[in-house]
Amino acid sequence: MPHTVQEQVDEAISHGFDGIIVYVDQAGKPPAFYTAGWKDRDNKIPAAPDSLFKIASISKLYTAVAITKMAREQRLSLHDLLVDHLPELKDRIEHSEKITLKMMVQHKSGIPNFTDNSAYWENEPENGKRALDFALDLPASFEPGDGYEYSNTNYLLLRNIMDKVLGYSHHEYIKQNILLPLELNNTYFSLSEVNIDDVMSGYYVGYEEDVKARDYGMLATAEDVGKFLRALNNGAIFNEGEAELYPYVFEHGGLVIGYQSLAEYDKDLDTVVVQFINTTDFDGYEWNLSEITISRIFKILRKAENE
Repeated sequence: MPHTVQEQVDEAISHGFDGIIVYVDQAGKPPAFYTAGWKDRDNKIPAAPDSLFKIASISKLYTAVAITKMAREQRLSLHDLLVDHLPELKDRIEHSEKITLKMMVQHKSGIPNFTDNSAYWENEPENGKRALDFALDLPASFEPGDGYEYSNTNYLLLRNIMDKVLGYSHHEYIKQNILLPLELNNTYFSLSEVNIDDVMSGYYVGYEEDVKARDYGMLATAEDVGKFLRALNNGAIFNEGEAELYPYVFEHGGLVIGYQSLAEYDKDLDTVVVQFINTTDFDGYEWNLSEITISRIFKILRKAENE
């Protein structure tokens, strides 16, 4: 097994990944960056630690923190019902009169996941604009509160509710209440806000095409995600009374075509690790290899700590 984080990062490339960025923030030590492979395979540009990356579902953490802040401000309650905010969905989402916002944050709503609907993937770039349609008029996965099923629909609806309650985009709320206070100056909400040359290229196994021009929501540097995760885990992100309300997890992964990301925190080591890999294959082992890589990185850090 590799003895250093850099050796582990180099080894990951041998499994067929195009490029990898790893950010390590160990308490009491300056943050460290590790890279291997390509930022841009076609133009032979090496992976760079400050590249922007599509963080996909890691963005759910930012949404969950924002919902918590809005609850503390009494703009909404985590006990509000889905139907209180989006009454038009009463007959389109089963049990909408029993589903609370908290259940949605925690994936305990039973609302079907639109990305599990095969029809959605027939023209994903187009269908993304009306993603909710692929979760409507379907049977619930379970009674609200009685089970757990990860569903992107929950967070799509939560963001719609935030926009409605705020009267402006939840992006602006997240920017003012999370990004600016934490000085996360390299976190953005869409490709339209950034220089495309700053974005790490993305690849799908078996296809030559670079998929970085496809917009999948939030982008950030590994360092910005690491700073956010540190603030989430040490409570610095919260104002008084918010931490007690926060109903979601403290680490997350993200996966879209061409981009897989993991942001994890080890309490015993008091260490944040963010790992970006720009190669995906939804039918292969790429996600498993990604998880193995980050777990080995933590193992290496643990061993070094004990020596």
